[in-house]
Amino acid sequence: MDVVLLSHDQHDDNLDHSGREFLSTVPTVLSTPDAADRIEGVRGLANWETVTLGDVRVTAVPALHGPEGCESQTGVVTGFVLQAEGLPTVYVSGDNASVEVVEQIVARIGRIDIAILFTGAANVGRFGDIDLTLNARTAVQAAEALGDAVIVPVHAEGWAHFSETLERLERIFGYAGRGAQLRIPKLGETFAV
Repeated sequence: MDVVLLSHDQHDDNLDHSGREFLSTVPTVLSTPDAADRIEGVRGLANWETVTLGDVRVTAVPALHGPEGCESQTGVVTGFVLQAEGLPTVYVSGDNASVEVVEQIVARIGRIDIAILFTGAANVGRFGDIDLTLNARTAVQAAEALGDAVIVPVHAEGWAHFSETLERLERIFGYAGRGAQLRIPKLGETFAV
């Protein structure tokens, strides 16, 4: 592993104990400035800051882990856009629940070819019915903002606080006429996009 893109470090579903130990074996870890203050060896990037790693430009982009103003409770999180000459532009949402943030990223970056969206409608009840990550409905809205980008949903299974399944996400994308846009990875299997 050459690089880790870390949405944030405050929650075990993003960085557990073994993940923290693993970071020391990776040459480059990019995350939020807050994470850099807490974890030795992490490089914190402000929103819209870009670093070049080999031929790849990595830009930190905004993310909102809940409703507007939630940062004091959920922490500051980030997403990333990866760009390289002749390769698809990839957006990694991180723990973002805001369609408006996705729209801002598309307006500033332009065409995105592949979007890795953190879905599952994570919800611990802190904000009532407002989710901490994209739910099926808001993931479809994000897909609409992303145009014809291939949508790869991740971070949607394996923890009790995910309130929606990938099956529901697939069904809602189908209802919206966007089923062909969705590529759901199978656990433990490699697939091409």
